[in-house]
Amino acid sequence: MQRRRFLKVAAGAVASAAIPSVTRAQGYPTRPVKLVVGAAPGGAPDLFARVVADWLSPHLGQPFVVDNRPGAGSNLATEAVVRAPADGHTLLMVTAMNAFSAGLYDNLSFDVARDIAPVAGVMHGTGVVVVRPTLAVRSIPELIAYAKADPGKLLMASAGIGSAPHLYGELFKSMAGVDLLHVPYRGGAAALTDLIAGHVDLMFDTIPTSIEHIRSGRLRILGVTIASRWPALPEVPSVGEFVPGYAAEGWMGLGAPKGTQPEIIERLNREMNRGLADNGVRASFAKLAAAPLTMSPVEFGAHVATETEKWGRVIRAAGIRA
Repeated sequence: MQRRRFLKVAAGAVASAAIPSVTRAQGYPTRPVKLVVGAAPGGAPDLFARVVADWLSPHLGQPFVVDNRPGAGSNLATEAVVRAPADGHTLLMVTAMNAFSAGLYDNLSFDVARDIAPVAGVMHGTGVVVVRPTLAVRSIPELIAYAKADPGKLLMASAGIGSAPHLYGELFKSMAGVDLLHVPYRGGAAALTDLIAGHVDLMFDTIPTSIEHIRSGRLRILGVTIASRWPALPEVPSVGEFVPGYAAEGWMGLGAPKGTQPEIIERLNREMNRGLADNGVRASFAKLAAAPLTMSPVEFGAHVATETEKWGRVIRAAGIRA
């Protein structure tokens, strides 16, 4: 009887203690929310952050304001959110670059898996393998055969050391067993310009930046980098059809400072997932060659951890440093 009374009292105490946090979550947000993005205005993370902000602002009743903090592989933005109050009013646009940075930088003052609470997935998209049209290859098998016949002769452009095009290419090199000479540029635009001009041979790029050049014939597409074919390009094979197990995709999601109330995270997740099911949001994503990434906080956290481990192995094997 005494044990039952104790458990009843304890349960009542826990419920009473939970009431204030639930009430605060129901009233969240109480002021404008900052969505911190580790990229300059106009970059892909910025564009998706603005779609997210445009959805969340009217549905949660407060402005969601995009705060661009580019630099250091998204680390400046991440550190700002790590140090922010854990009240849900400062959020991070978590991107694949966060997974890359964990392996590229040795002395980070934070650990994304430890210091950023996963909130929701936002989007995922594919990369593409494109070559100059004068290169005598028209498929991934022909590219592999060419590279093996002339090791180190094919010039692989990228947007810079440690960028997604670089790491996608390094993964391809290791899994296909080929030797491509990496040529890093200061940004993807410069790399594409030289690829179109024929100064380099191939590049792992994104659909939005390559598609018009592909359509005009200035570039030839050989494959997409996700595990299966991309719905918008059904005639283009995936690299994985010829290199079993190869998969590389861009992705983004929302994170919050560690210690943010679970009720606030759940509310944000619920509203974000409602947005990802909205036809207007999906249409905006389609224009940016992306698809919704609908996940629970636990699922998104597991996704970040898996990607961090995967790209960490690639970075260590290739000896890459920022």
